[in-house]
Amino acid sequence: MILGILQARMSSRRLPGKVLEALQGQPMILRQIERIQRAQRLDNLVVATSDAPADTPLADVCTAHGLNVVRGSLNDVLDRFLAVARTYRPQTIVRLTADCPLTDPHLIDRVIERYIETGADYAGNIDPPTWPDGLDVEVFSREALDRTHAEARDPACREHVTLHMHAHPEQFTRVNVSHTTDLSAMRWTVDYPEDLDFVRQVYAGLYPHNPAFTMQDILALLERQPGLARINQHRQRNEALQPAQDIHTP
Repeated sequence: MILGILQARMSSRRLPGKVLEALQGQPMILRQIERIQRAQRLDNLVVATSDAPADTPLADVCTAHGLNVVRGSLNDVLDRFLAVARTYRPQTIVRLTADCPLTDPHLIDRVIERYIETGADYAGNIDPPTWPDGLDVEVFSREALDRTHAEARDPACREHVTLHMHAHPEQFTRVNVSHTTDLSAMRWTVDYPEDLDFVRQVYAGLYPHNPAFTMQDILALLERQPGLARINQHRQRNEALQPAQDIHTP
């Protein structure tokens, strides 16, 4: 089984409750799941949230819409992933995060296919980053998850599921899917109010007449309306993760 795990929580430090913010008449997380479910290579999808009371409304929304939900540790996200794996017993895990409502199902499939073709422990599209921030996809084996769970001790590595894999290239074989053009300066994720404003305007411009809009449709919209990209372009990619990357990557 190839299992997508979408990690989500309500207690974002920068934009609390963002995953349930309205986006074209639905909570943002449901719009993202609508896109994820178009991926052809995923066999199943689980929302992994925490057992903290603040995440009960999120779990309730997902359950009410027929989605699989597993709840676990708030801060030990690695343990939360292992709980999902023990329940669903996948051979392959696709890690996605619920702050990326512009996620691209074709790119999800492409990274999965690269993982299968190479037989690597891990495949992703973030090292180095060449895709817009918000299209991140990480694929790894159940065995790699088990090893990481057993070995990772640092709190940053417990919170950021694959950080230990990146910090130990001698232990995990990794491959990267790169774009032919470096688009990494584009910001399509939602961490701040201006990010949400940007995503809402993209959806307003594309979703009503094309619910299955693609990355190319977004790029075309930004070419027609260059002012959209300026809404949140002052924000740095992976601002919250940067200290952990600096400390734990050899």
